[in-house]
Amino acid sequence: MISSDLILDSDLDDIIGGLPREVESLAGKRILIAGGAGFLGRYFLAIFKRLNEEVLASPCKLSILDNFRVADKALVGDIGEWGELLHADICRDELPEGPFDWVIHAAGIASPYYYRAYPLETLEVATVGTERLLRAAQAASARFIYFSSSEIYGDPDPAHVPTKESYRGNVSTLGPRACYDEGKRVGETYCYIFHDYFGVHTNIIRPFNVYGPGMQRSDYRVMPNFAAQIAADKPLMIYGDGRQTRTFCFVADAMIGFMRVLLKGVPGETYNIGNPNPEVSMNELADAFERVSPVPVRTQTTEYPDSYPADEPMRRCPDIRKAELQLGFEPKIGLDEGVNRFLTWAIPRYQAELG
Repeated sequence: MISSDLILDSDLDDIIGGLPREVESLAGKRILIAGGAGFLGRYFLAIFKRLNEEVLASPCKLSILDNFRVADKALVGDIGEWGELLHADICRDELPEGPFDWVIHAAGIASPYYYRAYPLETLEVATVGTERLLRAAQAASARFIYFSSSEIYGDPDPAHVPTKESYRGNVSTLGPRACYDEGKRVGETYCYIFHDYFGVHTNIIRPFNVYGPGMQRSDYRVMPNFAAQIAADKPLMIYGDGRQTRTFCFVADAMIGFMRVLLKGVPGETYNIGNPNPEVSMNELADAFERVSPVPVRTQTTEYPDSYPADEPMRRCPDIRKAELQLGFEPKIGLDEGVNRFLTWAIPRYQAELG
């Protein structure tokens, strides 16, 4: 289903080993995944494939949707006997007929480079697309998983870092980031309405800086940017003064968290999924790359490029206690180990692409 050089068997082993026994409830179920060609969507496909092959008493069936605006169809590969891959725009095209047991809304334009280029499309997929998928879930009595973003918190007050799900955010409705940030916030409101007014079992996931094998060089976020610069024997380019901070969650840990929401999420609840430690500046992240890189690394600060949206939040760090208590979520892969695993995969692939 997924090219073996995109998702590593060792990462899949970690993910499958971290799933709760409720995973057996997926046997014989049907799942609709919007955004199945994206970074996280491809991981969901790989997980369900492994579960069908090795765990479930009867396979789950998959309907995969993507419009391939910012994802390459070739990355998905053959869906096989367990499902269908449809070229579809969730904002306009007819959706597959149910019934479905789960609807996973992982469609969206998450990279600042791309949502700067497609602001209306970014807003639309989080609003119109979310409503249409929620109506499909309602008609099928399906559980609905919505991928929001840590960006809905905006630039949080320092008193609210680490940030709990209850924090209401500090987000501008005006500016180049608003199409993404406000779109995700409206998508969450749709989830609230469909849960509270129409009884749809919804869960909102707010991922915090997920990274790992499978991220494309053209994603243009910091992790693939740094890896691509190492692959090209160029300095790591740090925008601004490098003091802005983030926490990063390795994809194997994150997917365990996402699957635990899918299997154990309390109806109507929202969950931060990320790794709260360590919170590092971009300068410190570059230091981590230098520690684990197989080749020498140098850094250079630079002005933000014109394509990068202004008003970048200064801090981003999750409080994950709700996910720990309700889901048993516990990230285990530290920053140095995760960066090492990512670079081991990314450098040879990116070098081959660069020629």
